[in-house]
Amino acid sequence: MNKIILTTATLALFALVSCSKDEDVITAPTNTVTAPTTYEFTRDNKSTVDFSGQTTRIKMATELIGAMKDNTKTTDELQAMFSHEAGKNNFSDADLNASSKNIRSKVAASLDFYSTNSTEANAIRQTLDGWIEKQATEVFANWTQQAEEGKAGNIQQLSGTTRYVNAKGFEYNQLVAKSLIGGLMTDQIVNNYLSAAKLDGGNNKENNNNGIAEEGNATTMEHAWDEAYGYLYGAENNPSVPVLGADSFLNEYLEKAEEDNDFKGIAATIYNAFKKGRAAIVAKNYTVRDQQAEIIKANISKVIAIRAVHYLQAGKMTLDTDKASAFHALSEAYGFIYSLQFTRQPNSTLPYFTKTEVEGLLSQLEAGNGLWDVTPTTLDQLSDSISSKFGFTTAQTIN
Repeated sequence: MNKIILTTATLALFALVSCSKDEDVITAPTNTVTAPTTYEFTRDNKSTVDFSGQTTRIKMATELIGAMKDNTKTTDELQAMFSHEAGKNNFSDADLNASSKNIRSKVAASLDFYSTNSTEANAIRQTLDGWIEKQATEVFANWTQQAEEGKAGNIQQLSGTTRYVNAKGFEYNQLVAKSLIGGLMTDQIVNNYLSAAKLDGGNNKENNNNGIAEEGNATTMEHAWDEAYGYLYGAENNPSVPVLGADSFLNEYLEKAEEDNDFKGIAATIYNAFKKGRAAIVAKNYTVRDQQAEIIKANISKVIAIRAVHYLQAGKMTLDTDKASAFHALSEAYGFIYSLQFTRQPNSTLPYFTKTEVEGLLSQLEAGNGLWDVTPTTLDQLSDSISSKFGFTTAQTIN
């Protein structure tokens, strides 16, 4: 996989560019703050950047998704990885076992969307709980059986790769993985750490104005911005200069969007906005900070939509010739569609699709025998309903 190296020249080229959908809703930032070349910030010659908690959760999620492909795992073992408790030996990494952090508590946990909506947040977590449990009770239990309509088991691609699906053809491991991109990474970035409620909560603005470090060597506002950055770049070998493809979550799919010539530049747009917004916090320029936050929200949301449509179309192309390949792509599409409820319209308090709207889209994939019955017409209709909302065409996602 080719890595996208964000060179200085590339960054300069895209520093003033946002994605086409957002040109009419995002005001170009005033050039009163200069972004650094890389995401590096210091105070008294010591770094102020720390997002270790985000790196920890990315690592936990990576191990969980890996375990969902190990048919020796039990429901309890998988659930324990999702809802980890400090000191429990749920992971291969001793540092993860010692950590007090877990994945589940941060799913659907943003201030803007879920702080006053615990019913919906709990329903989302319970949905993921159910998929994790069913991977063991349905898919692992039928691991050696050939999948058929209404029957879980294995199904082989023409390439020789074996997929393990439920009775409707869905891979639960893909549903969980792609839903975490929305429910964990995207929700925490766009609806939590980059929200005014988080950045300006309490005495954050006053303390930032006075340079009062409360989070290690960083102000609380600086640290919140860094934590948003960490959910995208926290698995990078050198997070200050991301090359992408560092994990199997948002970082990887930003890379895939960037590799599509129709969306080239989206990676630099997001990276530049993160740098400039962080520099604006240091400069105490909250107008520029907020402008950069809106750019990030719009473009990360767009990545979710691009990949949802891409996989719907990839599944359509092999639906008649290679069902296993189609089922794999459509399982990925399902997870990305589920993630649409965590996106954020710029300069708005609303997602691009509500939970109810998302459930309506997914019901079309689940109808009858699910992926065994779905038609190309339905896949095109779903694709167009998503792409039109974000201002690109379905054809642009096919590559």
